Amino acid sequence: MDYLNTLLFGLYPYIALTIFIVGSMLRYDREQYTWKTGSSQMLEGKGIKKGSMAFHIGIMAVLAGHFVGLLTPSQVWHALGVTAATKQLIAMGAGGFFGLICLYGILILLNRRLNNPRVRATSTTMDILILVLIFIQLALGLISILFSFSHLDGSEMLKMMSWAQNIVTFDLTEAAMSLSSVGLIYKLHILLGMTLFVLFPFSRLVHIWSVPVKYFGRNYQIVRAK
Repeated sequence: MDYLNTLLFGLYPYIALTIFIVGSMLRYDREQYTWKTGSSQMLEGKGIKKGSMAFHIGIMAVLAGHFVGLLTPSQVWHALGVTAATKQLIAMGAGGFFGLICLYGILILLNRRLNNPRVRATSTTMDILILVLIFIQLALGLISILFSFSHLDGSEMLKMMSWAQNIVTFDLTEAAMSLSSVGLIYKLHILLGMTLFVLFPFSRLVHIWSVPVKYFGRNYQIVRAK
């Protein structure tokens, strides 16, 4: 079990991140014509507007919360006067709120992708798989909040923080040990999250890299009505 735990939570994160970074670079270098969102708004606009807005607002807030919450050292939180228990409650409240917004959006997008004949006809297997996996990941995250009520002292959260920070500092042995006693729901959530990193370069998720930063500094465009 120790070997499996080290493999899944010590080695797999580096494999996933390597595929995520190198795979994205290779795809951009070799297949730029596939580097796109592949928007289907022209096929059906009403559902995508509601679903996409809610999904993107929710997912950006959730990802930002995970990034800050997991990678900020405990000493910083203590210096700010935020205890582990308080941070746990903030994470549960904010994560639950934005997670539900994201879930609302992904359900609309998934229903549209599967049940709209025109959208389904232009969808790839990877398009559907990514939406299904994101839905499952959101469901696991929201369910984990219910389990968090049994340890409001923040003990499980501290273990996951230790895991993430040890991964960043390349201490895979300590990282794997940090999650050895963590509940199954959290392990599944982490594993699926890393698997999404593996699939990232092979899906339309690569459009995330193409943030239109230059857009904010470009000259105004004059648009004339007919």
